[in-house]
Amino acid sequence: MSIIAPMLIGVGYALLNSFIREPHRRRFNAVMVAGAGAAYISGGGFGVWELAFCAVVACCAYRGLESWTFIGIAWLLHTAWDVAHHLHGNPIIPFAEHSSFGCAICDPVIAVWCLAGGPSLVEPLRARLARRSKPSARDRS
Repeated sequence: MSIIAPMLIGVGYALLNSFIREPHRRRFNAVMVAGAGAAYISGGGFGVWELAFCAVVACCAYRGLESWTFIGIAWLLHTAWDVAHHLHGNPIIPFAEHSSFGCAICDPVIAVWCLAGGPSLVEPLRARLARRSKPSARDRS
């Protein structure tokens, strides 16, 4: 369950974001990954490196305002930072010992969705439901 739940959270994140229309979806995600890059600043345990990491992710997030690829790269960077914190630093949620591990499982799911261009996950479902609700030629005769 410690692996399945974070993966479902990543899928849920992509699903909820699918309700935001483009180009707002991409820009919203650029802001979200910029915030994620700053998550460890107040106590991650790596000192000045926390600020350096935040700056790198902020640069990727800025480029992500116009590019899903950079948003995906930023999420993958955050995944690596989560692994480092799980192994040697402090957890992302201070009272949840394995929270950085969970984040390291969730973030690549989001990254893959971003690297695929952040497609809507609800539009194909809407299209399928619309096709089912239309009467076929056979039903009309």
